[in-house]
Amino acid sequence: MASNQYRQAGVDQKAADQLAGWIAKATKNTGGSGVVEGIGGFAGLYELPGSSGRQLLVGCTDGVGTKLKIAFATGKHETVGIDLVAMSVNDLLTTGGRPLFFLDYLGIGKLAPRVAREVLKGVVAGCKEAGCALLGGETAQLPDFYSPGEYDLAGFAVGFVERKKLLGPSRVKEGDVLIGLASSGIHSNGYSLVRRIVKNKRKSLKERIPGLKGTLGDELLRPTRIYEREVRALLHHPDSGKAVHALAHITGGGIAGNLPRILPEKCGARIDKMSWPRPPIFELLRDWGKVSEKEMFEVFNMGLGMIAVVDKRAESRCRAVLGATGVYRIGEVVKGPRKVVWA
Repeated sequence: MASNQYRQAGVDQKAADQLAGWIAKATKNTGGSGVVEGIGGFAGLYELPGSSGRQLLVGCTDGVGTKLKIAFATGKHETVGIDLVAMSVNDLLTTGGRPLFFLDYLGIGKLAPRVAREVLKGVVAGCKEAGCALLGGETAQLPDFYSPGEYDLAGFAVGFVERKKLLGPSRVKEGDVLIGLASSGIHSNGYSLVRRIVKNKRKSLKERIPGLKGTLGDELLRPTRIYEREVRALLHHPDSGKAVHALAHITGGGIAGNLPRILPEKCGARIDKMSWPRPPIFELLRDWGKVSEKEMFEVFNMGLGMIAVVDKRAESRCRAVLGATGVYRIGEVVKGPRKVVWA
């Protein structure tokens, strides 16, 4: 659970977790017999009618959060559309599923055609990268609801997976290897804390910081990486397909908050923090905000956007399929409580 500074920035993760638990109970009986997995996982699963239970629909939804405030401040809007697609599609991929189509929602006070076009260009680019269709969406003009120049985004991804190929905790076992895939940076989580740190440090988004490519604003708007090509390569290659047991999308809550979601009972994860490089932006934020190492790992992805759990006998084959760049052996599944233990 994220601690002091994130809570001071306005994010109460404990309250969010409690609400999620209430929603899971409240929605338990809303879907009939077709629901395979509802609230709580990375994605919802529903039996595809007429498939005799052999195929499952996968559904996800997410937004971009207060990263949008950086777009408002810089006047750059294309990358947040990519973020919107990435946040839902990456969740969908954790099931082993294939994204089929995406829908978007743009709520804005007064429609600014140039801004809307830039946002939607990003959504289109994200859909192309994810290999899914932009099926539709909604642009809602809500005068007096949003501050001038501001808007909000939500996205919805739908895909499918064959039940026999479904990834998840039931496949994971002690001794499995954890392979981390590099993030492109902060992605789309923790921006309430990011913005607080930048404001308190009186940093300009136009400022060029040593170690970063471009301005601080450019770095903070770097779009979330979409892992569709890497996951598809892993799952469909004859050398690695059957060896992949689970995938975790590292979003809010960091590695410690997301990896246990794909672990079975009585299995934990032992991870070496020094087994992958961290993008410079994380070190800067830590130093500028005097944020503890513990809290950094509770809020941010710290350089890994997706973690694959694979059979230890196929580790080298899986890494060969993924390539040499941005792919790291970070740890293993161990016997014990369902949590992350740092080596």
